[in-house]
Amino acid sequence: MESMLFESRDLGETEEFLNRAYTKMQIGGGSSTVRTRIARAAAGSISVDRLEIGFEMSYDADPLGKLCLCEVYTGSVEDHATDGWEDAFRPGDLVSFAPPDRPYSGKVCRSSYTITMFDPALLTKVAGVSRKQDAPVRLLGHRPQSRHAAQHLSRTIAYLGDQVLRNPLVKESPLVLASASHLLAASVLATFPNTTMTEPEGRAAHPGTVQRALAYMESHLDQPIGVADIAAAAGVTVRALQAAFRRHLDSTPLDHLRRLRLAEVRAELLAADPTETTVAAIAARWGFHHHGRMTAAYRDLYGELPSTTLNS
Repeated sequence: MESMLFESRDLGETEEFLNRAYTKMQIGGGSSTVRTRIARAAAGSISVDRLEIGFEMSYDADPLGKLCLCEVYTGSVEDHATDGWEDAFRPGDLVSFAPPDRPYSGKVCRSSYTITMFDPALLTKVAGVSRKQDAPVRLLGHRPQSRHAAQHLSRTIAYLGDQVLRNPLVKESPLVLASASHLLAASVLATFPNTTMTEPEGRAAHPGTVQRALAYMESHLDQPIGVADIAAAAGVTVRALQAAFRRHLDSTPLDHLRRLRLAEVRAELLAADPTETTVAAIAARWGFHHHGRMTAAYRDLYGELPSTTLNS
């Protein structure tokens, strides 16, 4: 998907755009004054759209084929119906809008809100469901498990929409894009009830698990791997892998992967010519898309700023 901006005061143009940007749908307007503005930030399979619908717009839509989240800022969404349930959304609500394979209908009432979409297969990949289980990971409810979880997901979406997806380095770096995708999917799994919550803990945390995981990490540092890939290489579930790292390294797999990549960043900084490259360019090659966080982690690990290393 590509970033874009759409503005219109015509109902027909708005319907045509929504059909192109989302899915086949029919809309209606209860007012003669139509005002639509949609701004999309996108990279890979992730998009964060900010919508302003300045009139009462009914919708009747086909399945999206993607996992879709909606966060309402002003106005409301009324009579929203899909998959056998109906609800209304008010300012502050963050919900799973519709299952990827279900049609939906309702009415937007002079509302500003975000629509976040991504490939539902990301949930299964990030959760690391056993290959013996054929069923993909699914959300079991459209409301968050807690207010705290919803607030965390809201911050994650804002961060992705405002900073990550608008950064041109994201599209140039598979590592950065994979990191953003994993962040979003993991936040969704932590926010909504889902099928992974009934899965067993998995195999015991043996030292051999850590050894296999470390070998895989070290040979794939320049590739967009996640915790599910590491667990599969180690031959255990994600939970067993995390337990092994806690027991034997007092860390998490992704924290350790981050340290290994920071070591590669440091090696490049030490060898680089500061007149020909930048800290940001080197960091992006190793999957670090947030300069401030990377700088803090680097300083904690090496006792100096990455810019100091580059210019030494």
